[in-house]
Amino acid sequence: MTIRNFELKYGKASKSIALDENKVLQVLESKQQEPIGDIRQAVLEAVRNPVGTKPLRELVNPGDKVCIVVSDITRAWSKTCEYLPPVIEELNNNGIPDADIFVIVAGGTHRSNTDEEIKIILGNDLAQRLQVYAHDAYSDVDNIYLGTTSRGTEVYLDKRAVEADKVILTGGLTPHLFAGFGGGRKSVMPGIAGVKTINHNHLLALADIQGEGINKETCLGRVEGNRVNEDMCEVCAFLNPCFLINSVMDAQGNFAAIFAGHWYDAWYAGTQFVIRQQGVPACGKSDIVIASGGGFPMDMNLYQGMKAYVPAVMTLKEHGVMIVTLECEDIAEPPIFFDCFRYDDLKEMEQAVRDNFSIPFYVAFYMCCLAAQYTIILVTKEENFTQAAKTGAIPAASLAEAMQMAEEVLRQQGKEDYTVTVIPYGFTTIPLFADK
Repeated sequence: MTIRNFELKYGKASKSIALDENKVLQVLESKQQEPIGDIRQAVLEAVRNPVGTKPLRELVNPGDKVCIVVSDITRAWSKTCEYLPPVIEELNNNGIPDADIFVIVAGGTHRSNTDEEIKIILGNDLAQRLQVYAHDAYSDVDNIYLGTTSRGTEVYLDKRAVEADKVILTGGLTPHLFAGFGGGRKSVMPGIAGVKTINHNHLLALADIQGEGINKETCLGRVEGNRVNEDMCEVCAFLNPCFLINSVMDAQGNFAAIFAGHWYDAWYAGTQFVIRQQGVPACGKSDIVIASGGGFPMDMNLYQGMKAYVPAVMTLKEHGVMIVTLECEDIAEPPIFFDCFRYDDLKEMEQAVRDNFSIPFYVAFYMCCLAAQYTIILVTKEENFTQAAKTGAIPAASLAEAMQMAEEVLRQQGKEDYTVTVIPYGFTTIPLFADK
């Protein structure tokens, strides 16, 4: 027996597991490449040679009131504070003073960010220099109606962005649970959209027929034929931002690429880069999948951290065991999330989601659907055990303990021999199968 040790990110530290190498079917990890060394130069190069539109300096004119939409603290991994300063520099150098630039933190339905978190998002310098607003999805006053999409989504967007002369979107581009990919149009929908708009759009992630659960076409890595994504694009088109800058990070949290240009064309080009970078050929499915979200800040809470479930379940056999390591220092954020785990019957829960849709409710339902189909073992802090169990997961304090549990589950199924897939960075891994 050859033993191999695996270190998986866990918060700001890691958890280790020793596995029999003969049982490890595959380790799925995105491609390694040389990270960007000079971020400032890379950003300036991108905004001066954009995808699908003119350079930024030709699109924004002196006298324009410029709105810059930035991601909230849950997307701190996208490192807005590092790539935004060169964008402001480019605007300043072309006659747009700080006084004519303001920022909206696109939190969707997330909680507002603290002053300290704003400094983390923008950096101390820009946080002091620019006027910063927090989007409020629940405000009837701050969001105005612009029209309705072809799928019936009534479009309410932050009026400060709508009334600006020019809008620039920023964000991070990564695979997304049901929108296919993050970034791009998501800065607008759900980023600065009203709650009614957000909920109707996200309801498209459910199957059309009650009882069928999740819409299988609204999934990780899919753009074409993904109606959630297509509706998001329609919402964004009502605002028609003049420019976009999105970062793509590698598994270690370094800048892998910067995409800038037309809000759709540059984003789409970025999605294709992500597939090339994060798409990993999978040779099959395993009885056990061990995955990490990639550590802090991806595993700050379970609401965000559960995104690591998605690549794991894509490579898991029927009735298999999924082990996910997420520290979740603030497991219950947002508070409404854990209020959703109060149903004993999955069909009753689905009906409730359809009747009173919210993103946390959908994510909770998705997790319960997975827990009904697979065994989920969540490696997390012991103080999180009670809440972890509410989601249908079995809590464990260590990967070794979780592995023992997984082996017992398989033993009860009559499986003494089994295979294991390891996914060290669940947030930046897209399993690819040859038959798809």
